[in-house]
Amino acid sequence: MPDTNYQLLLHDEINWDEVSGPIGIPLTNDYLFRALLQRNNQVLKSLLCSLLHLNISDVHSVTITNPIELGKTITDKEFILDIRIELNRNTVINLEMQVANEGNWPERSLCYLCRAFDNLNSGDDYTAVKPAIHIGILDFTLFEDSPEFYATYRIMNEKTRRIYSDKLRLSVLDLSCINLATEEDMQYGIDHWASLFKATTWEELKMLAKSDKYLQDAVDSVYVLTQDEKIRQQCEAREDYRRRTAGRERMLKEALEEKEKLAAEKQQLTSEKQQLSEENQRLVQLLLENGIKTN
Repeated sequence: MPDTNYQLLLHDEINWDEVSGPIGIPLTNDYLFRALLQRNNQVLKSLLCSLLHLNISDVHSVTITNPIELGKTITDKEFILDIRIELNRNTVINLEMQVANEGNWPERSLCYLCRAFDNLNSGDDYTAVKPAIHIGILDFTLFEDSPEFYATYRIMNEKTRRIYSDKLRLSVLDLSCINLATEEDMQYGIDHWASLFKATTWEELKMLAKSDKYLQDAVDSVYVLTQDEKIRQQCEAREDYRRRTAGRERMLKEALEEKEKLAAEKQQLTSEKQQLSEENQRLVQLLLENGIKTN
């Protein structure tokens, strides 16, 4: 059901001359990211067209199948705000924004992809399974030895490169590598979307809005959403949770490093003690060989 108040606000003229400075809540905030795509179907459609290399005319329907009540308190702060989407009623997409590198993205994304692929109804033939796509928008580099702005992975024959099936696909958008965007990435405007997600000031957003009507729509929506007190509170709660989690992870990392350091020092002392003992035994033996008794 459409949000009437939101639609009225969105279509009111926004005085952009009075909007400046820090955004306050960036689109890397997974709650704001979800709120934007859940509230504005045209923005969701345009983003998917860029990421999937589609034309707007190719998309007949885009439906979020796990909507949440925006503004309602999420009691479980560990709740993962992945977005499950049905495209044209024949493709299942899992879309997620992830800022912190928890060291498990390949495994995590595979689990989500497999869940999305498990979409047959009882009695359906296997050929009726809908294609499944997982798209991770990350604010870190997944493979440090091979950084890439936008990468897509499929199951294929290692020798012949033949695609085993076109019904499984994983894509990763690295927001920290916009400078590595290829001509193809720029052709589909993926670099502009990445810049939108990374923007920290209204000046950046207003500049991006000039390049595309859907980006303009997205910027308008972000402004309206961040004026909603309940939505802003939930965004801030997610940011607070992320900071606390990052703080705990940092403390844990420091504690583990200190433990490893102490263990290494203990091992070094044990080794030195062993060397001293062996040296002492060698000296005693040498004295005995020269007829010198030791007490």
